[in-house]
Amino acid sequence: MCLAIPGRITRIENGMATIDVEGVRRETSLLLLPDATVGEYVIVHAGFAIQKLDEAAAEETLKLLHEAARAFDARNES
Repeated sequence: MCLAIPGRITRIENGMATIDVEGVRRETSLLLLPDATVGEYVIVHAGFAIQKLDEAAAEETLKLLHEAARAFDARNES
């Protein structure tokens, strides 16, 4: 199973972006989204930004991921 995570671009240098996902920062390639800019939200998969999305969609996606994680944890605690 593959999972892509939304994050906000905080810095861009030499085709690489630093993205922030709820306080966790990672380096991400912008090879597939060379027009991405600081402040935009992108979906990241396997170290590559693969799609832009708006802030509301990013927040909704993160909310759903948290809900799925809580459900998984609850299921495994039983």
